Amino acid sequence: MANWISAPGSKFTTPNSTASALSASSLKSWANSVDKYTKESINSSIDQYLLNVLPQRDDLMSRMEQYGLERGFPFVGPLAGNLLAMLASSINAKRIIDLGSGFGFSALHMARVIPEDGVVFCADDNEENRSVALKYFEEAGVAYKIKYHLGDAFDLFDIASTELDLVFCDINKEKYPDAFKLAWPRIRKGGYFVADNMLWHGRVLTSEDQQPSTQGIRELTRLLYSTANARTVIIPIRDGLSVTLKTA
Repeated sequence: MANWISAPGSKFTTPNSTASALSASSLKSWANSVDKYTKESINSSIDQYLLNVLPQRDDLMSRMEQYGLERGFPFVGPLAGNLLAMLASSINAKRIIDLGSGFGFSALHMARVIPEDGVVFCADDNEENRSVALKYFEEAGVAYKIKYHLGDAFDLFDIASTELDLVFCDINKEKYPDAFKLAWPRIRKGGYFVADNMLWHGRVLTSEDQQPSTQGIRELTRLLYSTANARTVIIPIRDGLSVTLKTA
């Protein structure tokens, strides 16, 4: 999963920071968690600016952010969350697969904007993550839009036996190419395949890094840009988010 990052050494503020549920200690821990690859390759000052201009999150989202930060839990953060919500809303998505759902942060952003008859199919192999996520979904009033599978994320392609509008991928990076190969035939024309960590803390920049995770990111990048009916952009927010539109 993704590591939510901020500007190293900077103090996080929001336009209405006094109302934020995030504790100073959590934010300090978050800022200090950025590894050397991120410091060298991601423009964290830009990310910091983008975070600063985001509207104040509601209490539930603030508490979810705090939950992830205090536990060092990898989650996409509000910048990517907002983008996912915008993409889902823009195509009136009704069938979404969220690969690597964790405690529900990305899924909740999408569930809030899809129609009443929409479904976000989630998966995680950790019962605690699933339990926490379901509580958040219930509190948000969107539990009826969620189907959360305890088990392998790829099982969702059998569980969601319909055409898909959007697939968000945030699982183990070595599995990224297989995720795309499973998802792409199922995504409708005009739908999206979105993947997190596509800059992989800068590790994609050096050929010396041959870790399976890095190779998985590189191979997915190759697939995204070589697939005939795909139009892809990699957006350099946080750790890189690829957005791929199915054109035919």
